[in-house]
Amino acid sequence: MIKVTDLHKSFGEAKVLKGVSTTFEKGKTNMIIGQSGSGKTVFLKCLLGLHVPEQGIIEFDGRKHTELTIKSRRQLRKEMGMVFQGGALFDSLTVEENIMFPLKMFTRQIRSEMLDRVNFVLDRVNLQNANKKFPAELSGGMQKRVAIARAIVMNPKYLFCDEPNSGLDPQTATIIDNLIQEITEEYNIITIINSHDMNSVMEIGEKIIFLKDGVKAWEGSNKEMFKTENEAVVEFVYSSNLFRKVREAYLNETK
Repeated sequence: MIKVTDLHKSFGEAKVLKGVSTTFEKGKTNMIIGQSGSGKTVFLKCLLGLHVPEQGIIEFDGRKHTELTIKSRRQLRKEMGMVFQGGALFDSLTVEENIMFPLKMFTRQIRSEMLDRVNFVLDRVNLQNANKKFPAELSGGMQKRVAIARAIVMNPKYLFCDEPNSGLDPQTATIIDNLIQEITEEYNIITIINSHDMNSVMEIGEKIIFLKDGVKAWEGSNKEMFKTENEAVVEFVYSSNLFRKVREAYLNETK
C-alpha cells in the first residue's frame, strides 16, 4: 500500500498541494483527476520522488520515503514503473533496446536473460516480433504498448501512468485502459494514473482521487462517482451532455 499523509508542496509563493492525504491499494487502478492546475502532476511527481514536499509523509508498504537511505531509495526506484504522457521512447533505439534500457541500468543480467524478459513483456502487451522496429515505425497505440512493456520489464510493485491515453483514438484508448487494468490485477501491483480522460475514469477507475485547487475534494470508486452529490465533482465530470445523461440513466436504474 502507498499511504500519503498531509502532503504539502509549494513553488515560491504558490501553494500547489495543501494537505493531501489518501491511500492506494494493490491490485487496483487508482485515478487522479482534476482541472489543469489542480495539482495532479505535482502530486504524481511527489509520489515518484521527483519533487520533495515541504510537509507530509509518503509511505511505500511502510517505508517512509524521507527516511530512506540513498541505497534504499535506489531499491525503491527499481520497484517503480513509469508510463510517460508521450511514451518517452528513445527514437534512436529499437523497441527491444528501449525495453531493455531499465534492465541495463538496474540489473546485472546477461544479455540472453534480458532478452528473455524483453520478449516476455512484448508478448504480454501483444507486440510479438516487434523487437527490431524503431518507434517511428509504430502507431501511437503500439508506442504506448511499448512504453507499458518497458514500465513492467522490471516487474514493478508500483506502476505510474501520466495521461497514458493522450493522443489516442477512443478505440485504441480503450485497449490501453484494458491492458493497464489487466496487468494491475494479474501482477497485483499498485497502479496510479493521472488522467483527463473521463472515459478511462468511468471504465477502470476503481479508486478516484479528485483534486481541486491543491486539495482532495472527493475520493471514491467510479460507481460512487455516478451517485455523488459533491458539487465540484458533478460540475467537473458531468459538464458534457453525454456523461450527464449516463449519470441520469444510472441513477434512474438504481432507484
